[in-house]
Parts: sequence; C-alpha cells; structure tokens
Amino acid sequence: MDVRNDMTKAPATVVTDAAPPAVSRRLRLITVIATFGGLLFGYDTGVINGALPYMTEDLGLTPFTEGMVTSSLLLGAALGAVTGGRFSDARGRRRTILVLAVVFFVGALGCTLAPNTAVMVVARFVLGLAVGGASVTVPVYLAEISPVERRGALVTRNELMIVSGQLLAFTSNAIIARIGGESGGVWRYMLVIATIPAVVLWFGMLVMPESPRWLASKTRFGEALEVLKQVRSQQRAEAELREVSALAVKEDQQKLGGWQDMKSTPWLRRLMFVGFGIAIVQQITGVNTIMYYGTQILTDAGFTADSALTANIANGVISVLATFVGIWLLGRVNRRPMLMTGQIGTTAALLLIGVFSLVLPSGDGRAFAVLVMTVTFLAFQQGAISPVTWLMLSEIFPMRMRGFGMGVAAVVLWLTNFAIGLVFPSLVSGIGISNTFFLFVVAGVFSLAFVKLYVPETKGRTLETLEAELRARFS
Repeated sequence: MDVRNDMTKAPATVVTDAAPPAVSRRLRLITVIATFGGLLFGYDTGVINGALPYMTEDLGLTPFTEGMVTSSLLLGAALGAVTGGRFSDARGRRRTILVLAVVFFVGALGCTLAPNTAVMVVARFVLGLAVGGASVTVPVYLAEISPVERRGALVTRNELMIVSGQLLAFTSNAIIARIGGESGGVWRYMLVIATIPAVVLWFGMLVMPESPRWLASKTRFGEALEVLKQVRSQQRAEAELREVSALAVKEDQQKLGGWQDMKSTPWLRRLMFVGFGIAIVQQITGVNTIMYYGTQILTDAGFTADSALTANIANGVISVLATFVGIWLLGRVNRRPMLMTGQIGTTAALLLIGVFSLVLPSGDGRAFAVLVMTVTFLAFQQGAISPVTWLMLSEIFPMRMRGFGMGVAAVVLWLTNFAIGLVFPSLVSGIGISNTFFLFVVAGVFSLAFVKLYVPETKGRTLETLEAELRARFS
C-alpha cells in the first residue's frame, strides 16, 4: 500500500464572497451552541484530575480502581464514538447532539451521587458515551456547516471549548478544594457542575439547523439550501448546493456508508488506516496522563497537595492560550507540518520531564522544572497536535459515511486513551515516573515517522474537492 505521495497540487479555487453580517452572526451562534458539547467533553475528562485524590480517600480506591474510575469514561467514549457516528449518519447531526446532551446530564448526575466504586465506574462509562459521541458529532457538524475558508478556524473552536472545559474543571476543583477543606464529599461538588452546560446544550440545539451536507446526503436538497442560506450568501449557497448534490447522488449510486464498504473498497480501507494512525498519534503522546493525573504528577515532583491543585491551573491556562494560537496558525500554515512540529515539541518536553524527574533532587527545583515542562508539552499538544487531529478527522472521510468513518477512527483514539489511562498508575508504580515518560518518548518518534510517511495535506479544499483527491490518491 503506497500512500506516501503528497498532495502537492494547488488547492481548488473556491468562492469566498463576503457573507452578510446577519449570516456571519448566525454562523457564530451555531458554533458557540454546538461547541458546548466540546466544553462538556473537556470538563468531564478534566474534572477527575482534582477529584480523584478526594475520591480515592472517600471511596477507598486502590491504584487499579483509580485506573478503572478514570478509564471507564474512556471505554464508554470508544463505544459512544462509533454508535454516535452511526446514529448521526442515520438520524442527523443535530438530533444526535440533542440526545448526547441528555446523556451528559444523566452521566454527570450519576457520578455525583455514586455511593461506591462500582456505581462510579458505571456512571463514568455512561458519561463516556456522551463524551465519545460529542467528540465525533460536533466536529463533523461544524465542518459540514462551515465555509471552506473558515472551516479550520470554526472546527477548532470545538478544541478551544474542550480545553476551556478542562481549565474550568481545574479552576473549580482548586476553588472547591480550598472552600471544602478536608471534607470527604468535596469531589461531588466538583462533578455536579457538569450538569449546567448539558442543559444549555440541549436548549440551544433545539433552535439550531441541521447540517446541510447531511440533508443533501438524504436527498433533502430543498432543506439543505435553506440551511446554507442561513450561513452563506444567496449566490454561494446555490453554488455550494450544486457541488454537494452532485456528490450526494454519486455516493448514493455507490451505496457508501458502512462496514461492508470498508471491506469491499480498497481506497476506503487505506483512508481508514490513515484515520486510525492520526487518532493514535494524538493519544500516544500521553497527553491525557497529564490531563487526568496532572495533580498527582506535580505532587510526586514535590508540590504539596493544595499547591499541586493550584499549579495545575497553569496547565489549563496554557492549553487555552495555545489553542488560540493553533486556531490562528491553521488559517496560515498547512496541517501536516503543523502536526509534525507539535510532535517534535511534545516528544522533547516528555524527554525532559523524564530526565528532570530522574536527576534533580526532590524539592522546589524539581517541582517547578516538571511544571515548566508540562506547560511546554501542553503548548505543543493543544496548539498543534489536538486541533489538527480533530480537524483532519472531520475532513478526510466521504460525505455519506463521514460520521461513521470519524466514529470508527475515534474508537481507536478512545481505546488508545483508555489503555494509557488504565495502565499509567501501574506503570508509575512499577517502573517509576521517569521510565514511564521515556516510553512515551519512544512512541513519539514512531508517530513522527508515521505522519511524515502517510498523512496527506487537507488545507484549502472544499470537502467535496478533498474527497475526490483522496479517492484518486488512495485508489
């Protein structure tokens, strides 16, 4: 399978006439409401960082059950990604997000009220179904409703909301911990906050439109045009619908849409291989060891428990700032070199975390050195790798199976995340923090080689033009 040649030809010319102010406002509103799914994604994955130490004492968790509580959400996310993708292809992006808002609410409430470890694991699994579904459906919805020249910026707003949710979790954890002191149930207050954005997401999506490309894939061309007119000028909406409709008819004739197509269509199998690789690359950096266990990493480095919670806010702040930079860069540089730069930066930072943990004596010097390197790591991860990952996965799959394709790739992403989240406490306990991070360094080198050899460039093309180019490249 030779998929290594770059797509170097000039991007297709696209219409970029200025949209009326009302259209631009409508598009911004749709982006804000839909990305509340990203905010929930971020909060629910980040809140465990500060809640876990209190939960460990209150529920009597062991290193293994700590890993189960943390990673049960990730296992649920793997299932939620593929079922959410299939559901969104069948029933629509908007309806799927509405269902996910309800699951977010139920899962967060279940975690808050969990009386023991078993119930907590189940509730976190349910919450993971929503996180996985949102990780697939929200970027696809934004990609399909965005004009080509703004697709990178608008899709990565979801990444901005994810890291904002994580920052909100870190900040509220620190505030609640200081107010609640040593109270055993303080972690419940940390978890219940997630019910509020779930309610906002549900009510907001009630008045949002469906994806025009999903409507076109169901041959509902009149409705698709009406949605496009809400977020494009009249002339551009009609021109875009003609392109989308022609592709929808072609895909309907070819019956693209599921597992059978993957088995019988070589270019789709090769494209899925690339999607799997992109998903693994995003997780194999070990980013979520810092997002889930950052407080414990800083405590091991020499911070006190309260200071670690406060210092961990720096990780959330740099993630948000780096994502702003990433959004700016995506409009100016190509996706592939941006992804590779992020990999080089994260690998170097992980190497230095391992070295500092190994050679520096325990104390303030080591603690602040590790904190600086975790902040540096997150700057490259959240400013380059994560936004490019979710953007590329929302772009590369064919229209009729975009939700399904991204869902299957996201399953690989979440299963990788699950495996890392499950074994990280045991790895640290068994081989030490330094050797654990050295393993991630080795994985980073292999990831960089994969991107260099196999990942295509996607910037500057309509989704329809990109699909035609990828079909030709991987056939």
